[in-house]
Amino acid sequence: MVRLNKIYTRTGDDGTTGLGNGERRSKSDLRVEAYGTVDEANSCIGLARLHTAAQHPELDAMLARIQNDLFDLGADLATPDDGRELGYEPLRIIAQQVDRLEAEIDALNMRLSPLRSFVLPGGSPASAALHLARTVARRAEREMIRLAEIPGEVVNPAAVRYVNRVSDFLFVAARVVNDNGAADVLWVPGKNR
Repeated sequence: MVRLNKIYTRTGDDGTTGLGNGERRSKSDLRVEAYGTVDEANSCIGLARLHTAAQHPELDAMLARIQNDLFDLGADLATPDDGRELGYEPLRIIAQQVDRLEAEIDALNMRLSPLRSFVLPGGSPASAALHLARTVARRAEREMIRLAEIPGEVVNPAAVRYVNRVSDFLFVAARVVNDNGAADVLWVPGKNR
């Protein structure tokens, strides 16, 4: 159970933050950047949901589940798996979360006609917001991969798969809210030469 009695603690005034294992790291540390970017993607999804709640309730429920999962992902990243005894079971992204997201992507994608060009972000406010969330999720994924490449840093492979699927989901969702792709804005290569 999370309990927040006080919003500011002053412990980060020196430019560090505490991880779930008690370790303190610089706020510019790549692990902190990664879970901060996951939080940013979550905020973008929250903004997109302002446009999906009324007209796309089924999709909105999926986005709500993703937002909750992104907090799980942040907790996963904020608690390095370094072999230390923590005294509790850290929250980790699990394969079932990836599987659920894949099933939802497949269900949404069945409504769409195949693409013959890349899609430009836009078409509707909901679609533009979902594309923004998608690009932030992709940045989080890149940061997680860079983190995993650092000797001694461990990143849960299921977490990497999950964030990869989140960006895929957001792409498909952006097409769904664009009248199932009918209102997509397609890229025309070299159009303005």
